[in-house]
Amino acid sequence: MGWVVVYNYTMMKNKIQLFENQKIRTAWDAEGEKWWFSIVDIVAILTDSVDATAYWRKLKQRLKEEGNETVTNCHGLKMRATDGKMRLTDVADTEQILRIVQSIPSKKAEPFKLWLATVGNERIDEMQNPELTIERAMREYRNLGYSEEWINTRLQSIQFRKELTDEWQRTGIKEGREFAILTNILTHGWSGKDVREYKEFKGLKKENLRDNMTSLELALNMLAETTAKELSKSSDAKGMAPQSDVARRSGKIAGDARKSIERQTGKPVISPRNAKDLRLGENTNS
Repeated sequence: MGWVVVYNYTMMKNKIQLFENQKIRTAWDAEGEKWWFSIVDIVAILTDSVDATAYWRKLKQRLKEEGNETVTNCHGLKMRATDGKMRLTDVADTEQILRIVQSIPSKKAEPFKLWLATVGNERIDEMQNPELTIERAMREYRNLGYSEEWINTRLQSIQFRKELTDEWQRTGIKEGREFAILTNILTHGWSGKDVREYKEFKGLKKENLRDNMTSLELALNMLAETTAKELSKSSDAKGMAPQSDVARRSGKIAGDARKSIERQTGKPVISPRNAKDLRLGENTNS
């Protein structure tokens, strides 16, 4: 059997896992109820190689020559690369990764195996009890140094965002490019900046914009998103053109609220402060 390409991307939820503060791209397969891990990311961590791709290419060839079935049964899955584009990446499930790890001489092998087991168990537990997902997110934000006020607002924003994206999907909007277009319209409507401009204003590159917003910025973003959800439902706007109009109107409503706040306080709401400032307790808009 050769390399298998997984095409059912709609069932895959991509995210980043951390091992010793190093990023590993993963995808949760809801249908198969298993994790897929980027092999090259794991190779980079275990070997400290300057060229993990080349290391994995040679290891893969050697394992193939040895008749190792783990390699021949691995998959290819599209994941976000360092250039921001979705590229086909060699991935393996937990069992396959453990077998590959055994072929890599590394002092980090045992700690990594324990981490791998923990990641798998946490996801299964969270499926059975969704509250654990919220608790884990709170714990991670606390560990990063965010305030309790900010954490509560951020978790609310996650729920508001999910409700909106669920509504977008219901009306025929496709995840990816179309989601990004509508998000840009909403963001520009209430903040006066599209997502790229907003991130540049805060000195960000690939970081999550919402993780770098103040509580007030998050609140206005939530106002725009929940308004969009309600307007969409009331008008049953299906397709990109109607949803773009909904996004513009919703963004304007939240934008008017921002301008009113700025008139009352005499301060700009849109802040250049980012996560570093917020974690230092500088959650203000001055």
